[in-house]
Amino acid sequence: MTTCPRSTLTRRALWLPVLLAPVAIAGPASAQSVSIGADVVSRYVWRGADFGESLSLQPALTFGVGGLEFGAWGSYSVSASGADANENDLWATYTVALSNGASLSFGVTDYYFPGPGATGFSYTDAHTLEFALSVSGPETFPVSVFGGLLNDDDNSLYLEASLPVAAGEDTEVGLVAGMVAGHSHFYGTEGAAVVNLGVSASQALNITDSFAIPLSVSYILNPDQDRAYLVFGMSLAP
Repeated sequence: MTTCPRSTLTRRALWLPVLLAPVAIAGPASAQSVSIGADVVSRYVWRGADFGESLSLQPALTFGVGGLEFGAWGSYSVSASGADANENDLWATYTVALSNGASLSFGVTDYYFPGPGATGFSYTDAHTLEFALSVSGPETFPVSVFGGLLNDDDNSLYLEASLPVAAGEDTEVGLVAGMVAGHSHFYGTEGAAVVNLGVSASQALNITDSFAIPLSVSYILNPDQDRAYLVFGMSLAP
């Protein structure tokens, strides 16, 4: 299932050079870090909505230059029936470390859904942009707050708070609560609604003394859609 609006208009994506400018400015020679990896998830559940209703593979490519990170992220259903929810995003985030140990991040994400029959990548209306701001608290108060505004017809605003919870030495636990601020076709809400309540736990599966695979399980409740999910995931990276 995808809640993203599709358009058949054919305006070319003139904003793409602006979004990709950090890549051109940084250049391969100045990149300070490059990482690749992929997640395997039993369901792709994003902000309380199930995309594709199937096992999905999610590759990622990330570059870092100082406080700037940018890259590409995708999600591809292993089931043909879920291919309409396939996703191929470009994103960039700039993070500023504050003196008290907190951090402030500014980001932009280009959401593109290359499902069967989708509008071509080079057209503006194939894309939905999100402009985001997040604040992560210091170690003494590790609450993180996120706000993301879409440039869709409803100017959909998503707000989220997350908190890590003390657990066992080898286990990380996190709580999350997210809501949409008003009517949104993208999120499928009629008005302001809580769409994402969840708890997740992660552990490392040790393969050798120097190699481990992160595993996670998340329980996610979307009160607005009256749906709940239990999602398993594993991460692969060099």
